[in-house]
Amino acid sequence: MTLSSRFLLFSLTMLSSASAFVVTPASAATSDSAEVAVLRREMAEMRREMLSMRSELRHQHTFPATNDEGRPSQDRGEAHSWKHARRMAAHTPQDYNGVPEPGVAFNQPPKISYHANGDGRPPSDRGITSSWEDFKRASADTEVVQVGGMKIGFPNGRPTIQSEDGKYAFSIGLAFHEDFGGFMGVTPRAGESKGKFNSFTSNARRLRIPFTFRYKDWVANVTPDFGAGNNDGTVGLYEGNLNYAGLRNTIFTIGYFQPRVTEEDSESSNEFEMMERPGITDIVRNIAASDARFSIGGLHYEKRWWLGAYFTGQQFGGRNASGYYGGDGAVSDSQTGGTFRFAGRPIATKDWDLHLGVSAISAFKPNNGTHGRSFTLSQRPEVNLGEDSLLGTGAITNVSQVWAAGPEAGLRWKSLVIKSEYYHIGVNRSHTASGQSLSNLGFDGWYVAANYTLFGTPRAYNYKEGAFSAPGVKESQEFNPKTGQWGALEITGRYSETDLNSQVNSANGVRGGNQIVWSGGLNWYPNRHFRVMLDYNHFIDQRTSHDGTVNIAGRNGNSVAARIQAAF
Repeated sequence: MTLSSRFLLFSLTMLSSASAFVVTPASAATSDSAEVAVLRREMAEMRREMLSMRSELRHQHTFPATNDEGRPSQDRGEAHSWKHARRMAAHTPQDYNGVPEPGVAFNQPPKISYHANGDGRPPSDRGITSSWEDFKRASADTEVVQVGGMKIGFPNGRPTIQSEDGKYAFSIGLAFHEDFGGFMGVTPRAGESKGKFNSFTSNARRLRIPFTFRYKDWVANVTPDFGAGNNDGTVGLYEGNLNYAGLRNTIFTIGYFQPRVTEEDSESSNEFEMMERPGITDIVRNIAASDARFSIGGLHYEKRWWLGAYFTGQQFGGRNASGYYGGDGAVSDSQTGGTFRFAGRPIATKDWDLHLGVSAISAFKPNNGTHGRSFTLSQRPEVNLGEDSLLGTGAITNVSQVWAAGPEAGLRWKSLVIKSEYYHIGVNRSHTASGQSLSNLGFDGWYVAANYTLFGTPRAYNYKEGAFSAPGVKESQEFNPKTGQWGALEITGRYSETDLNSQVNSANGVRGGNQIVWSGGLNWYPNRHFRVMLDYNHFIDQRTSHDGTVNIAGRNGNSVAARIQAAF
């Protein structure tokens, strides 16, 4: 202790002792003077303050000199260790205003840590639902900025704000698909009208902004969609649901949701090989699943298998005549249905993945609306630029149930992926009002697709979806001509066929037409968040009896379309 400190300590001690003799309890008791009582209180307060100052001076010399980080300096010799100083600090008064606690810093820049972005595959086009543990692992594998008690980062490639322990979190995403292109050679035959087949047009195919709210294992997703599928200009809802993910590899969901059915439908649209799904899988998913379908159910996954099942109701806006997905204001009894999908992965090695599965879907009870209990199956030529449908059954009446089932298979060998699905659709019909018996109807469809990654990280199997993921672009592979990096490029091709003819020679049969589509395309990923797609389709359609005069003799044609994609 320095000489000045010793002198100050001695002075304070003497003043404290003197204050004790100036006003004693005995003298206060014998005096009736109010001034003496006030003086006594003031001197007692002064004595307490001097005792506190004396205690501070006694302890101050036990703290070693510190550096800017609050740690002991290495160039000052001290009598006590840092550990001993911390133990002594615990006994200081609560209003102690001396050396800050270790780790506490003021006026410092935010703490920033950068981590790898994994294999650089695109984020999902929907709200990302995962367990709290998975969320914390994803947060540990991304860039993070910590400000006070909050963390700002990009887990799963999505801007996210969360509490320091990750219990509370909010994230916002983006799925932006802008399509443009046109049709060639769609010449009407004798008696047919030209139809809507623009030589050049554009369409905001998807403009989704997923909002995800988390508290531990509870996750709520709300995703508006500013695109409109086939014709933009309408705002709707893609999903609005509540999820619980607290059980191992299991997610329970209730609300407007996209139940996973078929392999193609299980993939995010940010991962599609072609711009649109094959015709048959799009028809099947719309029976009782598709976007914004009220659903109650769940899924479970392991590295070698995937299982999901949902009870479903109407789509968002299904009882609104101007609904986003096309509604009916006369519905008096809403549809109920269900989906089931099981997928296995019997072979899983570095170079090989074999996928086998089965999907089933049913509308147990179709809507009872304007046409009674009716159902319509239709499909465009696997491009959505506002064109007319050339394949469709029209409204099938007196329907008691619609169902579909079929196998799915996929094979990956290094950079090559081949997959195929087949589905049979059944339409069960009841008697007419006059008691006439109506036979059941059956339709079919299938496709086979092949995809090869020319450069970049190739497609892989995503066991959490039971489907194949898009190629990846690691940060070191991102497009940069200066370093000779070009991202990832893949070439893809597909053949699909959908037959909506059933008992065409019967009075109660349906001639919905037969459609074959040959497709080829290129997909370029400059990085994980952006993609450019280019597709060519050649379609061959047999005649149908349910599309007015657009296709009464059969129509062939070609389309060329491109897509720019942003995914966060």
